[in-house]
Amino acid sequence: MLPGLLRLAPGLQSLRDYRREYFRHDLVAGMSVAAVALPVGVAYAELAGFDPVIGLYSSILPLLAYALFGSSRQLIVGPDAATCALVAAAVAPLAAGNMEHYQAISVALAFCAGLFCILGSVFRLGVLADFLSRPILVGFLNGIAISIVLGQIGKLFGFGIESGRIVPRLVEFISKLDQTHVPTLIVGISAFALLLASQRLLPRVPAALVVMALTALGVGVFGLEQLGVRVIGPVAGGLPDLHLPVFPAGYLEDVVIEAAGIALISFSSAMLTARSFAARNRYDIDVDREFAALGAANIASALSQGFAISGADSRTAMNDTAGGKTQVAGLVAAVTIAAVLTLFTTPLSFVPIAALGAVLVRAAWGLFDLGAMRELYRYDRVEFALCVLTMLGVATVGMIKAILVAIFLSILRFVQLVARPAVEHLGQVPGSTGFHSIADQPGASEIQGIVILRFDGPIVFFNANFFKQQLFAAANKEVRFIVLDAYPITRVDSSGYLAIREVAERLAGNGVQLAVAGRLSRLQLRMEELKVTEANLKIRLFSTLDEAVEAFRAG
Repeated sequence: MLPGLLRLAPGLQSLRDYRREYFRHDLVAGMSVAAVALPVGVAYAELAGFDPVIGLYSSILPLLAYALFGSSRQLIVGPDAATCALVAAAVAPLAAGNMEHYQAISVALAFCAGLFCILGSVFRLGVLADFLSRPILVGFLNGIAISIVLGQIGKLFGFGIESGRIVPRLVEFISKLDQTHVPTLIVGISAFALLLASQRLLPRVPAALVVMALTALGVGVFGLEQLGVRVIGPVAGGLPDLHLPVFPAGYLEDVVIEAAGIALISFSSAMLTARSFAARNRYDIDVDREFAALGAANIASALSQGFAISGADSRTAMNDTAGGKTQVAGLVAAVTIAAVLTLFTTPLSFVPIAALGAVLVRAAWGLFDLGAMRELYRYDRVEFALCVLTMLGVATVGMIKAILVAIFLSILRFVQLVARPAVEHLGQVPGSTGFHSIADQPGASEIQGIVILRFDGPIVFFNANFFKQQLFAAANKEVRFIVLDAYPITRVDSSGYLAIREVAERLAGNGVQLAVAGRLSRLQLRMEELKVTEANLKIRLFSTLDEAVEAFRAG
């Protein structure tokens, strides 16, 4: 039973095998995450139309649930700007101004979104995340970093940025520079300087926590609030009551429909973040387990009267920057938030908004990966272009639509690679065994009168014509034997089978023999099912390329 439980809850495996030396890093990271999550939870609750304390309720149990069921070591779940915007857009028309219904519907929405995520895990729909390639991940993360900076920089200057996309945010920021509030700007710059100094001089102390504490102290001692410096303000204390969602039955159909959309968007967003940080830290995540973990986190939020949550980009970046090693960082963050909500809400109310902006800007700064873009540019210009397009997608259509753009671009890239796979001519190298790509291996040359082709992909309906074109192009007056290396060919559907048959017949009509080497059991089984022989199909089958070449040389 224990192995099954460990598979169901990967976090338990991490706790069982936990290395003591990690705790210092996870403690610092968890407290740093909490230092950001506390004011961010309040801000995002207001964005979604809730009482500020609801944002903190949505930041405790979801972290505990994800720490148990999630496979990412860095991902932090909680209130997310995009998800909050979706919740507000879904709930406001249904509640029609009734705040009691507003709260009840939002809780039901989180609960149903969690159920949809768990169903997605059961049906193994996490495969959707496999379409998000490395260039897409880098581009999306860089776009998110720019978006966070432009969304928070107004707080450093003392005015709000209302626009939801990067370009409008930049335009709005520039247009409002004459509204800069000097005392707020001084607080913001001081907070940023404290962040940099604390990270350098006190690397073992959570820099975000230091900044929050010192700036809150400055507000209280110097009366900065009277000078117009905005602070978080009063936050109700105490932990939430736990109970199942109750809402008017007439809203069920609308709630289910909206929850399905939120589940898809929040999962896609969370996986982009989780996979990006997993790639950065060189480990893999189980996307189906992640689907279930996100579902458990949303249900936990609903049980604690919170709203729908997702992967939190800025808090995950903070966790990574602060050196978080395992899911224990999330547990530390949850305990810290609960402690503050129970005992220390008064100090929290003095934290200036400008200090919060400085912390988030610093986290986003570390999120932007220029080095990865340079590497993509050197390696593959097409993949670099995909990276830039994804980043621009976040800038022009917003984060939510950019997720769909990223998936669409990934699918296009996949189709391109499979529809037009590499076709290599193989030859021999003097003094070397085996057969090598002529284009890649210096000194490799084709055997006179024979062409050996390697088709690097399946032969299926959308590349069958391309396959035929490549083989016909290889045949000329000097060629009498074409050998197809079948090892890279993972699948042949009916269109592919018919393409092979057509190529064999037309080549035979021109005096050229087609041979297939490797993967014979699959092809032979297919031929037996169709009651077709080598003679009928006008091809010859060999176990290896060496056998095919020897047969040609033997005449």
